[in-house]
Amino acid sequence: MNPSETAALGERLEAVRGRLAEAARIAGRKPEDVRLIAVSKLHPVEAILAAYGFGQRVFGENYVQEALAKQEALPDLDVEWHCIGHVQTNKAKDVTGRFALIHTVDNLKFAETLARRLPEDIPVQRVLLQVNIGNEPQKAGVDEHDLPALAEAVLALPRLEVRGLMCLPPFFDDGEAARPYFARLRELRDDLEARLGIKLPELSMGMSGDCVQAVEEGATLVRVGMKFLQVPLSSIRTANL
Repeated sequence: MNPSETAALGERLEAVRGRLAEAARIAGRKPEDVRLIAVSKLHPVEAILAAYGFGQRVFGENYVQEALAKQEALPDLDVEWHCIGHVQTNKAKDVTGRFALIHTVDNLKFAETLARRLPEDIPVQRVLLQVNIGNEPQKAGVDEHDLPALAEAVLALPRLEVRGLMCLPPFFDDGEAARPYFARLRELRDDLEARLGIKLPELSMGMSGDCVQAVEEGATLVRVGMKFLQVPLSSIRTANL
């Protein structure tokens, strides 16, 4: 990254963090309860190091082999790696124990493989259950009607800790259009907590175009792409931050 790209990244990180903090305060929440995940897929380790220099500590990766290569290239970096992309069951052995949080558990077979292949020296693997909140056939995620049964089954597995829910709502040009889907995921989380008598503190929802609405509806983890974070402020409308 050249100096201007690095400077733009720092400015964008500061701006996005500010908007997330403001959204949290508007919703009556603490800004520190919302964490920004910088989605670093298809970006080199130099970009990760640059973001790290501006205080970013949580990075999300979609592709297993790319993520593992970055982890090997940056073994001493004190960051949290999150797996935010769909993972085929036969790749479960490659991700279990390698990520602080796996966001995309949507079927029992995948969860069982994660639990079975978790290295013995790692006590627990934290996961989120991905919900197909828009009922879109092209997207992964459990149907909301099947969510309680999946949650009960995954909770019964050894050394897996269900921390909450994740969703990818339908794409809209206007972030406000995604708000009902975020509200619905929060409702599903609350219903699960009441039904199962557990706490599910994490809601992974919201990206660059709808992160403010996601936070206002309860998001604790917001996924914003590194490409978006590297765009100069002057070329982005403030309303889209």
